[in-house]
Amino acid sequence: MAETIKKEVLTRLKEGGFIPAHPLALNEDLTIDEASQRRLTRYYISCGVDGIAIGVHTTQFEIRDPEYSYFERVLAIAADEIARSGAGSSFIKVAGICGPVQQAVKEAEIAVSLGYDLGLLSMGGLDNLSEDELIARAKAVARVIPVFGFYLQPSVEGRVFSYSFWEEFCKIDHIYAIKAAPFNRYYTLDVIRAVCNSPRNNEIALYTGNDDNIVLDLITPYSIKADNRLVEKRFAGGLLGHFAVWTKKSVELFHFIKEGLRENSLNHEEILKIAGEITDMNGALFDVANNFKGSISGIHEILRRQGLMKGTWCLNPREQLSKGQSEELDRVTSQYARWTDDEYVKLFIVNDKG
Repeated sequence: MAETIKKEVLTRLKEGGFIPAHPLALNEDLTIDEASQRRLTRYYISCGVDGIAIGVHTTQFEIRDPEYSYFERVLAIAADEIARSGAGSSFIKVAGICGPVQQAVKEAEIAVSLGYDLGLLSMGGLDNLSEDELIARAKAVARVIPVFGFYLQPSVEGRVFSYSFWEEFCKIDHIYAIKAAPFNRYYTLDVIRAVCNSPRNNEIALYTGNDDNIVLDLITPYSIKADNRLVEKRFAGGLLGHFAVWTKKSVELFHFIKEGLRENSLNHEEILKIAGEITDMNGALFDVANNFKGSISGIHEILRRQGLMKGTWCLNPREQLSKGQSEELDRVTSQYARWTDDEYVKLFIVNDKG
């Protein structure tokens, strides 16, 4: 039987949370820069996030490699900082879960022992497993920790799934949210349709992970016919690597959108303009020009420029800024300065007591 999700966490999850995918701060020798790692967590909390996801793609899957074995440590550091912050009992703590069933269950057990609320279950790197085997794996993990499903884009170790896979996935008890991040409208619609057609559709929150379509995902309503009735569904919130930078401004935009939807006050032309600006910024951040090769390094570079990280080092030596990516980051931060939070970060660093 899975750990029961706390009522206040489930309420916040369903209402819609802003959840950044937490990066990994390293020293040049690839040891964990714990001071910077802890400060990053405090920075996110100070920005007013609703939760944090760690041990996920943005944290680098290589934290699980035997030569590093950083998985438990990075989860413990984040959990400790969250506890110290007084973020509250409804703060959503998400731990990334990866690997074959035995590894995934072990990671779920570690996450539960450290007080995490949900496991973001990646299906990446498991091309040898059939969809049926992946459903069985999800059920095994859900017996340990409440599950946050994850459709990871193929460009970064994900794979394409059938609609029937998501149909079966949505039937599993203790699945409370799904992050749709295939960076593809058709595949995203498969997830939405499956949730709407599930008898558990009221229990499963949709979260966008489509960093190329953040604003449009958050404002788009869906009405899906299921069993001769229309089921209405929206993306409740976002769990995104993009949220790991310029976080203060992103939180403000998120709440602007949520309030505008509640009060039916959004100016459609303005929000569509904003959507294009955020996507352009993400294109530079995630290194779309080079098929996402610098997606993690791009996040690191912004945090380095702001003084929140010492460098852009990654555990995978192939993960680094691509040629021309730094110039692209210069372009978007200059053109869309209203969505950056450099001044806030300067004040945060000055006032942060650690």
